[in-house]
Amino acid sequence: MDDGKPTEPKAKWWSRPAPGRGTSAAPQEPSTVEDAVPPSDPTEASGATDAVTDAEPTASATVDPVTAEPVPQASKPLHEPDPYSTPPYGGPGPWAPAPPVQRPVQTPAHGTPVPPPYSGTNGAGIATAPAPAPAPPADFPPAAPLPQQPQGHEQQQPYQQPQAQQPPQQPQPHHQPHHPPAPQWLQYDPWGAPRQPLITNPGPPLATDGGKRKNRRGSVLVGALLLALVAGGIGGGIGAYIERNGGLTQIELDQDERDGGGRAPDSVAGIAASALPSVVTLHVSGSTESGTGTGFVLDDKGHILTNNHVVAPAGSSGEITVTFSGGETANAEVVGKDSGYDLAVVKVSGVSGLKPLPLGNSDNVRVGDPVVAIGAPFDLSNTVTSGIISAKDRPITAGGEKGDGSDISYVDALQTDAPINPGNSGGPLVDTDAHVIGINSAIRAADSGSTTEGGQAGSIGLGFAIPINQGKRVAEELINTGKATHPVIGVTLDMKYTGDGAKVGPEGADGKSSVTEGGPGAKAGIRPGDVITEVNGGRVHSGEELIVKIRSHRPGDRLDLKLTRGGKDLTMSLTLGSATGT
Repeated sequence: MDDGKPTEPKAKWWSRPAPGRGTSAAPQEPSTVEDAVPPSDPTEASGATDAVTDAEPTASATVDPVTAEPVPQASKPLHEPDPYSTPPYGGPGPWAPAPPVQRPVQTPAHGTPVPPPYSGTNGAGIATAPAPAPAPPADFPPAAPLPQQPQGHEQQQPYQQPQAQQPPQQPQPHHQPHHPPAPQWLQYDPWGAPRQPLITNPGPPLATDGGKRKNRRGSVLVGALLLALVAGGIGGGIGAYIERNGGLTQIELDQDERDGGGRAPDSVAGIAASALPSVVTLHVSGSTESGTGTGFVLDDKGHILTNNHVVAPAGSSGEITVTFSGGETANAEVVGKDSGYDLAVVKVSGVSGLKPLPLGNSDNVRVGDPVVAIGAPFDLSNTVTSGIISAKDRPITAGGEKGDGSDISYVDALQTDAPINPGNSGGPLVDTDAHVIGINSAIRAADSGSTTEGGQAGSIGLGFAIPINQGKRVAEELINTGKATHPVIGVTLDMKYTGDGAKVGPEGADGKSSVTEGGPGAKAGIRPGDVITEVNGGRVHSGEELIVKIRSHRPGDRLDLKLTRGGKDLTMSLTLGSATGT
C-alpha cells in the first residue's frame, strides 16, 4: 500500500577496491541490490533493479511511461572511489563512513492544488487558520531537477520557482497527473504555532460562557480564601497547644495518690506545726545600726521573750517591728532587758489571737535528747532545724564589745548540734513535746567568725541556748519590775589568774577590800587570795565558770563551796545575795 513515503531507490554505495582484486576499469559481474522499499504496485513486483558495478556507468536515460519523456539520471556516483579501503568496505582506516543522503520531499509542479496544512486549535479548543507559507526570496535560484521514480501511473514534477515578472503558466492537461493528499505526518510543522495533538476531543471555546466563568472563578477564590483562613486558625491553635504542652500527646507521670495524713506529734514535722504559730521575727532599726532576730510569745497579753543583743540596736529611740508566722506585723516596745543574762522582753499591742508557747523544765533535759530549733537565720523566717542536746552546763560568755565588761553575758548553757546561725538568736529550742527548754543565744565559730578575715560565721554544730528555767525567772522579773536581779556572793575575783580555780583578788574597786563587808562571802569566812575550786560538787576552773554557776541560781539559794588557802583545802557554805542587773 502507499504509505506516503517516497519510493525512489535508496542511495547505493560504490564498491571500494579490496585486497586481491584488480584495479582495472573493466566491468565486473554486476551485483544486484534490491531496493529496501517494497513496490507499491503489483506490476512493480518484477520491476527492474538498479545495478551498480565497479565499472564507470554509462550515460543512459529512463523514459516515463506516462509522459514518454526522458527522466534525467545521475551520471556520477555520490562518492569517488576510495583507494584507501576505508571501513566498512575495506580494511581498517582512520575515517568513518559518511551518513546516508537525506533526500528532500518532492514539491508538486506549479499550479497543482495542494491540500491545506493541518488546521489545529490554539490550545483552547478554538480552530485557527493555517499559517501562510513564507514566500521565497526573489533571488532564490531555481531548484535543480531531481531524479524521479515511477510510481504506478503517477509522477511528481519538480518544483519550479515562479518568476516574479511572468504570469503563472496554465498546466497542460496531459501533463497533470492526479496527486493524492499528503499524509498528516508530512503536514506537521514542529516549529510552527503551538497546536493541539492530532487527535483531540472537541469542546466549547473558553470564552463562550463569559460572565458565568468569571463568577465561578470568583466563587473559587472566595472559597479558597475561607479555606485558608480556617486552616490558618486550626494550625495556629495546634501550634499553640504544642508549644504550651510540649506535643500533641500529654505525658502524665505516676504519683502516689495516698493522703499523707498528719504527722506524729513528737516528729519534727509535728513539733514544727505546733510551735511555729508562736514564733515571731523581729526587725530592729536604730540610729546607727539595725538587725534581725527571733522571739516567741509568752502570754496572750503580747509579751515576747528574746535576747538582749537582738533589741540593743534600737537603743532608746529605735523601732522594733514584729512579724508573726502568718505574715501579720505589729510594732513593739521594750518592757525590760538585762545584759548579764542576755535576755529582753518586748510587748505588742492591738494583736489578738496570740498563742503562747508552753515552757518546759530545763533541769530534766538529758544529753542526747532530740530538740528542734526555730528562727530566722539570715532573715529567712520560720526556719526549722533539728538536732540533739550535746552537753549541759556549758559556761559561756558572750558580748563584751564595750570593753568595760558591762555587756558581758554569763550563761550556764545547753549545747546543741541543731544548726543555729545569725538571726536564730532569741528563738526557742523545744523538746519533743514542743515545749521550750532553752533560748538560742550563741554559736561557736571556727575562728573569729569575721567574713572580712575569712572566718566562718555560720553554724559548725556548736550552738548554745540559755536554759529556760533561768529565762523564766528573768522574764518574770523584767515583766513585773522592768529589771532582773542577779545572785551574788559579795567578792571580787582576779580575772587574770591563770591557775586552776577562781581566785579572790587582793583588793576590790577603788582600793577597797575584795570581800564586801557584811556580804554573803564575808559571812561565810572567805578571805582575799582564797581559790574556790568547787560549787555544789561541781569543779570550777576559772573566774568565768564561778560567775556562770552562781548566775544559774536564784538569790537566796544556799551553796556549798570548796577552796584552798595557803595550800590547805577548806569547805564552807553561804546564802546568795541579790543585786540589780543592768
